[in-house]
Amino acid sequence: MTKKHISNSMIINGIAFGFSAAFLISAFIAALYTGEFGSVFHNWYLILISPCPLVTDYFEIGGLASTMLNAGACGMACFLAMMLLKGESHPNTLAGYFLVVAHCFYGLNFLNMWPCFLAPFLYLRMKKLDFNNNLHVCMFATSFGPFISEFLFRYTQGDSFRFGEVSLTASGIAITIGFALMIGFIIPAILPGAKAWHKGYNLYNGGLAFGVFGFFVFNFMYKTMGITPPATLHITNSIYEGFGHNYLVFAVIFFLLVFAVCIALGYYLNGRSWKGYSELLKDTGYASDFAEKYGMPVCLINIGIYGIIFLIYVSLITLLTPGAGFTGPTFGVIIAALTFTAIGQHPKNVWPIMGGYVLLYLITILFCQINGRDITWSVSTQGYINAVAFATGLCPIVGRYGVRAGIAAGLMCASMCTATRDLHGGFVLYNGGFTAGITALVLLPILEHYIPAVREELKPQDMRSVIALVENIKPRSKKYTKNTKHTTFE
Repeated sequence: MTKKHISNSMIINGIAFGFSAAFLISAFIAALYTGEFGSVFHNWYLILISPCPLVTDYFEIGGLASTMLNAGACGMACFLAMMLLKGESHPNTLAGYFLVVAHCFYGLNFLNMWPCFLAPFLYLRMKKLDFNNNLHVCMFATSFGPFISEFLFRYTQGDSFRFGEVSLTASGIAITIGFALMIGFIIPAILPGAKAWHKGYNLYNGGLAFGVFGFFVFNFMYKTMGITPPATLHITNSIYEGFGHNYLVFAVIFFLLVFAVCIALGYYLNGRSWKGYSELLKDTGYASDFAEKYGMPVCLINIGIYGIIFLIYVSLITLLTPGAGFTGPTFGVIIAALTFTAIGQHPKNVWPIMGGYVLLYLITILFCQINGRDITWSVSTQGYINAVAFATGLCPIVGRYGVRAGIAAGLMCASMCTATRDLHGGFVLYNGGFTAGITALVLLPILEHYIPAVREELKPQDMRSVIALVENIKPRSKKYTKNTKHTTFE
């Protein structure tokens, strides 16, 4: 098969397989690296049965090798769905895949993903919608995985809950099934509305929609019912502590190899050239499908370069400031940062947002010194590391309103990122996208009032894809037009 016959869909499927295989291979290497070879599957079992509200560190509960195995297993499940369902994968499918495997390091596992993942298929079947074309909706639904684990293992047991001892209750199973069915029919309804709220300026559309819905569910299930919200689970893992909570070397080597392969493959598939990447870097990222406009080979290059830049940022802040270090969540958000590298994110329109986080930190240090107070956080505090990856979803603001607007968006997002978790109890994994959505709701009216947006010039052939993105409608595939609707929700 020649390069010209490799479609965008094939490359997207190949990325999913490649990342999943890398996790599985690295699980074996990690077991040798940490000396936990004989306990990998037992530790994975502990991950599967653990309640996991934000931020539950799977490195702490199961160790490095078991966490990589968890990500690889969930990733391969998504890849198989992409391959077995009729139809083509698209950039939203890739975004859903990245979000699934990213959260496999803190909150999502091979058990709690399935009720969320499978429930939307009932809606799709009822509406006679194409499964593969809407597979990303099923992937996004896994954001509610912590609710599944909580209802299944801890919600109905209260003080009798014992970690490591599976004791299911009939009411817990019933609540879990009922909740999964509910989100399967609620999610397709709330996603389009959320995009209308932020007008497409927050790429993590699901974050805002799910955060608001999670806010309702959490308060109903706990506040209304008079149940004390549970704390995040912390387990002492001797291997994890033996490595000083710092897997920096392993993480840097892993990601540099993966991102280097992405760049090399993208360069090769792009006809051994960088053609198109300079044009991609000039794109505003607003309602923009990079895969359709520039091709997936160029997007592969973007994934690699952008990934390396974000890895450098995380590595520097963890080395230069006191904070969390390379925990499971830190590892995961480097993958989460790649989510929309085929839809709107690139290095040029995300650095101002990252700069906004650093600026807020410097301003806080200055104010604390003036007032004789100690600063209580840093840019490498876990909540801020997690949040900055999702704040980059505000990159269309940079593309349309400029660098200063992007810095302001980053600063505002950073100031709220540790407060929004309490609204939904940490049971919605897309908290960073929720915060970014709130930032857009606050900042956009101000920008629209004072700064006219610089509108991107669109070629006639680009209009169809942009309209489809804005209206949440995927163009029909020639292969599946008969008696099949192709409406998408993201």
